[in-house]
Amino acid sequence: MIIGIFHPIVIKCEYYFTWKIWPLFLLAGIIFCAVSLVISNDIISTLCGILGFVCFWSILELKKQAERVKKGWFPKNPNRVL
Repeated sequence: MIIGIFHPIVIKCEYYFTWKIWPLFLLAGIIFCAVSLVISNDIISTLCGILGFVCFWSILELKKQAERVKKGWFPKNPNRVL
């Protein structure tokens, strides 16, 4: 379910900011993984770990989304200067 939530986020981030926003996802992934190690509640710790992994996964998906836009499968932002 979390990956399903992140997929539209990745699409919107690539549309508005290009794939070069990947450091933000890296930072978020590191923070979520670190928080998951510190929290003692098993459920919250697990959710933070999953969110961290999904943030790392989103980095790869941003690059793939840029390729999908080049192929014409997704619309290109007409206001973005390349």
